[in-house]
Amino acid sequence: MNTNGNIYTIVYSTIIVCVVAAILAFAASSLKPLQQANEKAETISQILSAAKLDVPSGNDAIINSYKEQIAEAYTVSLDGEKNGELSTADASVCTTSGLKAQNYKIAEGQGAALPVYVFKNGVRVVPIYGAGLWGPVWGYVAVNPDGTICGATFDHASETPGLGGKIKDEPSFRAQLEGKIFDFSDVKPIQIVKGGAPEGKANAIDAISGATMTSQGLEDAINVWIKAYKPVFDAAPACGECTESESSEN
Repeated sequence: MNTNGNIYTIVYSTIIVCVVAAILAFAASSLKPLQQANEKAETISQILSAAKLDVPSGNDAIINSYKEQIAEAYTVSLDGEKNGELSTADASVCTTSGLKAQNYKIAEGQGAALPVYVFKNGVRVVPIYGAGLWGPVWGYVAVNPDGTICGATFDHASETPGLGGKIKDEPSFRAQLEGKIFDFSDVKPIQIVKGGAPEGKANAIDAISGATMTSQGLEDAINVWIKAYKPVFDAAPACGECTESESSEN
């Protein structure tokens, strides 16, 4: 074959492309289990962190810590009815890709299977998902048995470092939610207020300075999902009922 001809060039290029594609496909297939394990451990670490529970180092340690502290995990419909179980023995959780799918279900008003994580100390953790300035934002909000917020963690795909990225990187921003409540009588059960939250307002926190659009996107994400979970929170026992139940068992 003439190595200077067009046919040789086409054949040679085709072979190279096929070989490279095969190598990439093999690498992606081989790495997929590791990627899934990392994503699962990262999700669980965010859930534990929101609930103010121990988050050890290493994927196996994180998963074992979750198994030790979780009481039950399940999914609910938009009516608040259980429609699925998440195995605590296998540490089954809904990862970010699953939250994206559920976000569409909430928007459609049907077919949702929203995850709820209930820990042995009575804290419930629910996820949130939405759109920031440059990409998706998501996170987890933990609620005490008395209805106050225990803690929260947030993450993002591509918000601006030092500005919108602070929803993940700035602990003081997330800490503002601790002790707050969801006010379902308000159009926005949680408010992230530009310029500072009004003093004494139980469902409002300060927005991130210079990150108006990210703060707005996060506020929308929280409120869309928290409203979807309202039947779950309405059905949750009061703190006194939890204490009474625990006492009767002991």
